[in-house]
Amino acid sequence: MPAAVHIVDDDASFRTSTSRLLRACGYTVEIYASAEEFLERPPSRGVHGCILLDIKMPRLTGPELQARLNTIESTLPIIFLTGHADIATTVHVIKAGAHDLLTKPVERQVLLDAIERTLARVRALEEGHGQLGKLRMLVDHLSPRERQVFDRVVQGRMNKEIARELGTTERTIKAHRHRVMEKVHATSLIDLVLIAERLGISSSRKDSSAPDRQDGQGEH
Repeated sequence: MPAAVHIVDDDASFRTSTSRLLRACGYTVEIYASAEEFLERPPSRGVHGCILLDIKMPRLTGPELQARLNTIESTLPIIFLTGHADIATTVHVIKAGAHDLLTKPVERQVLLDAIERTLARVRALEEGHGQLGKLRMLVDHLSPRERQVFDRVVQGRMNKEIARELGTTERTIKAHRHRVMEKVHATSLIDLVLIAERLGISSSRKDSSAPDRQDGQGEH
């Protein structure tokens, strides 16, 4: 399904010419004469696309619409359009999450490149989040004991040391470590450490003066 570009601009001639160009390039296009009109018929959540948003419009401005969309956690990326880009406004909208700001009149290729760049960036972010979700699910499915072993392995502890801390044998720790690697699809210690880093799991070594045992018992 083609990406949808939502043009929000009070300039009728710009809306007409830009929508004609984008449709010719294969995009689905929706046009809005004001920010209020966009809020009255907002895109469905999950729709792939972006917003071309004019900065200066009567009543509700582009940055004000951006603020409202941020409040409702809209995921549609915004490319701002302006007749005169001042530094303060540029910094403000970019810090608020805008993906780009273009100065009118916008050259055809500059506009198309900005849209493609924005959509590609969003796709990459979505893929990254999806991969993280899969990794987190794999780690979450480790047993309590496997998670203890995983945490210590990525901290750089040796099997013998982990066995001593958990009150079990080195052979048992090796077996747990093998199962951990199978479950999270890791082929090396480096893979395990990278997985921990991506999930924000601390890989820094922690000193422990007492064994960390389950229910005060050794491994069964």
